[in-house]
Amino acid sequence: MREPQFTLTAGPTMASPKVLAALGAPIIFDYDPVFLELFQDTERMLAEAFQTTGDVVLMQGEAVLGLEAAARGVVREGMRCLNLVSGVYAAWFGDWLRAFGAELHEVRVPFDEAIDPDDVKLALERNGPFELISIVHSETPSGVENPLAPVGQLAGEHGALLLADVVSSLGGTELAVDDWHVDIAVAGPQKCLAGPPGMSLMAVSDRAWQALESNPAAPRGSFLSLLDYKHRWIDGGREAFPYTPSVVDVRGVHAALAEVLEEGLATSIERHAAAARATRAGVQAMGLELWPRSESYAANCVTAVRLPDGVQTTELLGHIRERYGVMLSGGYGELKHELIRLGHMGPASRSLYPLVAVAALGRGLVDLGAHADVGAGCEAALASLAGSPQGAR
Repeated sequence: MREPQFTLTAGPTMASPKVLAALGAPIIFDYDPVFLELFQDTERMLAEAFQTTGDVVLMQGEAVLGLEAAARGVVREGMRCLNLVSGVYAAWFGDWLRAFGAELHEVRVPFDEAIDPDDVKLALERNGPFELISIVHSETPSGVENPLAPVGQLAGEHGALLLADVVSSLGGTELAVDDWHVDIAVAGPQKCLAGPPGMSLMAVSDRAWQALESNPAAPRGSFLSLLDYKHRWIDGGREAFPYTPSVVDVRGVHAALAEVLEEGLATSIERHAAAARATRAGVQAMGLELWPRSESYAANCVTAVRLPDGVQTTELLGHIRERYGVMLSGGYGELKHELIRLGHMGPASRSLYPLVAVAALGRGLVDLGAHADVGAGCEAALASLAGSPQGAR
């Protein structure tokens, strides 16, 4: 089977020529001065992208590893935690917290809605105090964005640590780690940054380090140990890694961050927002229904669309890929057969890529006997792109 002509998925997404070139550069010794300089420059750029003056951590392993490392490092037996659940990933994170011994309370909403800060405030007042609040900023499986800033404000007011999954929001959605009182943020380079999928990009506050240090259950001497990274690399004068980093992945992340920051973080965010608006406009003009109940919390990274009756996800995705060379994403977890997702991250948020996604979805539905006004969808997507200063770049 040939590779698709367009990868417009929920990630990993397409990479730019600069990132691909970086990934193809010669592999060198991880203690070579050239690599050490590049690694520290990557840390500097990552802190800028996170908008933090605190420590950043480049853990080797896809972002799920970073999330598990954060949960294992912070949670103690009997620790009172408040988990905010609006989607698949937040639900799974709650399972981890329980497994690690937390006394868990949750605020839950349907997976097509976003967390309401008023519900969080009420839970804090009625059931608090809590030592940790956890939230997914951008629920990629359902295309829903949660209000991280007001939740951070509440966490700060109530003295709770805030752990945020920002895997698919970094670089594509407004995110200010320090100003929003986020103590641990975990991002993935394979989403809006459009880098390789082999690393966890993390921001860790001083309060979070204190919690890790005081937790006897925090991993030590382990691949999951944030403390090993802190003691050996950060506190050790950046002279020794806790394990061999992937020179290849770091080069790719460095190139991806450099592109985003050269463009300007605010410009990158607006580009993703413009692509999302155009995609939503096209989908709705075709007569289809967005998965999020309100556009006010529809994510910048992907557009999730409810499948019409009688349409099977696997058949639709396979047909679109085989007939038109376009790879889209189905749902994930318990939403696997409920929706289809059109990704607009990294290069897929540029130029006419949103139009390609809308046209491929619409034409695929028509081919399978479902109704979709493909012409109206394409016109709406184009009109939205034409009205945005970022949409045609």
